[in-house]
Amino acid sequence: MADNTRQFRYIVTIQGGLATLFADDPDVFVAGDLLWYPVEGNNKVRAAPDVMVVFGRPKGDRGAYLQWREGGIAPQVVFEILSPGNKGLEMMRKLQFYDSYGVEEYYLYDPDHGVLAGWQRRAGALAEIPQMEGWISPRLGVRFNLAAGELVITRPDGRRFEAFVELAQRAEAERERADRLAARLRALGVDPAEI
Repeated sequence: MADNTRQFRYIVTIQGGLATLFADDPDVFVAGDLLWYPVEGNNKVRAAPDVMVVFGRPKGDRGAYLQWREGGIAPQVVFEILSPGNKGLEMMRKLQFYDSYGVEEYYLYDPDHGVLAGWQRRAGALAEIPQMEGWISPRLGVRFNLAAGELVITRPDGRRFEAFVELAQRAEAERERADRLAARLRALGVDPAEI
């Protein structure tokens, strides 16, 4: 679970942005803060990535991601958003876990220090991505940038991931613009419904 509002905002924005990006693909499962159990019969081996993306699995609600019930498919992409309580040893264990259980891309962002790191599977192991600024995820197609230390993720169409409040404000502004346009048309004697 998120330790603070800033961490939570990033988790929700990334999860929501990815869910929206893949909304039309029925075989991409996107989740946030969901326990992933890769080994049947061993509930001690688990992780709960802040966000995970699984290609080849259907959308839908789950109480946990039980890999053996998911066709043996591991999440291909995971995100972790650091909180002040995260320790280096804990994050090293997560990297080792993700490496051991087949994650293809792992992204780690520290919002308090404006640091972004990433790893990509190469030659059977997760290897650090040397330059994250401008990096485009091979699996997701999204671009990563830092703007004054703030993580900006951009969709393939150039739109950036936005927080829910930003989306709601933009939708409200569009509604107001459409209402103004309709009022002008009516003032000119044109029925907006006929256009």
